[in-house]
Amino acid sequence: MSSDAANAAGRKWDLFADEDTGPELIRDPDRSRAFRLVIGGTRHSHVDLDEPTNLEYDYARQIAHLIDLAAAPGAPLRVLHLGAGALTLARYVAATRPESEQCAVDLDGELLDLVRRELPLPAGARADLRTGEAREELAAAPAGWFDMVVTDVYDGPQVPKHLTTVECAGLSKRALRPGGAHVVNFADGSFDGSGLTSTRRLVAGARQHFSDVALVIHPDLLRGRRLGNLVLVASDSPLPVDGLAARTASDSFGHQVLHGPALDDFQGDAEPLTDAELAV
Repeated sequence: MSSDAANAAGRKWDLFADEDTGPELIRDPDRSRAFRLVIGGTRHSHVDLDEPTNLEYDYARQIAHLIDLAAAPGAPLRVLHLGAGALTLARYVAATRPESEQCAVDLDGELLDLVRRELPLPAGARADLRTGEAREELAAAPAGWFDMVVTDVYDGPQVPKHLTTVECAGLSKRALRPGGAHVVNFADGSFDGSGLTSTRRLVAGARQHFSDVALVIHPDLLRGRRLGNLVLVASDSPLPVDGLAARTASDSFGHQVLHGPALDDFQGDAEPLTDAELAV
């Protein structure tokens, strides 16, 4: 939501940055130390400094469910975040798994400077913030190091295509320890029921590298009644599908988890997107 839209709705929003200078932080009028990150008029993330487990966006809660289910409560994880944003998920990991080691990458150095200055991580959080291109940093990551790779990168309203290819999924597989989780926040959909082709290809690409894949999606997105975000998760270990399904179903908007035969039906005959296609 832009500042103009917020004011039109009768709510006053304070800005830390001017709209002409790039990323801006808009103060949440309902919480004294909560902010929304807006880039180019597009809402990217929301962060609550006092309650880092308070997650406003559906996709963030769904990824948080995966973080909760990834290991015993409180056990540390090694997490690579491709797309730092306002560090919403990095804060969640730091709050719920305090000894975790994290790396957050973002192409926008100005954004990282703004976040470091205005929304610093809590003292003691073990996180490396890096300016860099997501796929290049993924390719340079140490092999077998991370428990989870979370891709949450957008160029405007879309995920850059080179981050959705089968080769990119292979780079994520390489960076993960055995049994680690490959997670992608993805935007897709249409209003005529003909969309989700990109999502089907994303699923196909993940299945080339991982033995277990699931998709968290809203039923209206499946039916072509809305645009929106979905979350793909893949691993070589069995995914916690039952726990994930129970948690997502209880969220305010009732998402569902496609897995096994249901995901087979969803994928259909879709083939992975390849780097070679993008090079044409």
